[in-house]
Amino acid sequence: MIRPHPVLRALVLTVGFSFLYLPILCLMVFSFNDSSMMTSWTGFSLKWYIELFKDQALLDAARLSLLIAALTATAAVVIGTWAAYVLARMGRFRGVSLYIGMVSAPLVVPEVVLGISLLLMFVEVGNLLGWPDGNGVFTIWVGHVTLCMAYVAVIIQARIRDLDRSLEEAALDLGATPLKVFFVVTLPLIFPALLAAWLLAFTLSLDDVVIASFLSGPGYTTLPLEVFSRVRLGLKPEINALATLFIFAVGLLVVVANRVQWRRRAQ
Repeated sequence: MIRPHPVLRALVLTVGFSFLYLPILCLMVFSFNDSSMMTSWTGFSLKWYIELFKDQALLDAARLSLLIAALTATAAVVIGTWAAYVLARMGRFRGVSLYIGMVSAPLVVPEVVLGISLLLMFVEVGNLLGWPDGNGVFTIWVGHVTLCMAYVAVIIQARIRDLDRSLEEAALDLGATPLKVFFVVTLPLIFPALLAAWLLAFTLSLDDVVIASFLSGPGYTTLPLEVFSRVRLGLKPEINALATLFIFAVGLLVVVANRVQWRRRAQ
């Protein structure tokens, strides 16, 4: 077997990581730039972070996005875990092909189609029941859960299939009910996958533009929509400051998640 030269491997690795992370690094560096120009460095300053906390519209959009992302990730993990457990443990049953198709549909359906479909559904339900009265947090949350649940189901299903079924069978032999086995035995074993799925769903919800653009209403603008609307007038450096804060927050969450998984493996 021919192995590539160490220098070539180091070069390819450097180019790959530079392509992925150099733009992010530039964004973080220019968030401390004294100039309002996005391409020229004039000196170190924290004024754009001060300006960020004065921009009420941007802060409100960020709070709304974080709220919806947290609610979406939690609901998607709950629904996706049950869906994945059915796929991994219930075997073949009548209608399993339809069930798999319904769970996997958001993975392959374009987000534009998904957003239009949900919008039409909410309009018809609103005409029949009078609720929901306009689009807002609930409609965006439903749309994001519909999208993220499919990704969660894929992750959890793979983890459940890799579990040693003898542990669950032993608990059943000792008199535990199937529901108790799921909460006492299965859930602790798949906790790292649950955490990874929650973080993925949180990120997908926080990053979504297409679905939110169809399901948001007046006064319910998420952060991606707010940033996207400002691009037409030119981005301001406080966007860089906000992005830097998000990068640090997400990085902290990833580090904590890795530490938790490492400790659970060690135990």
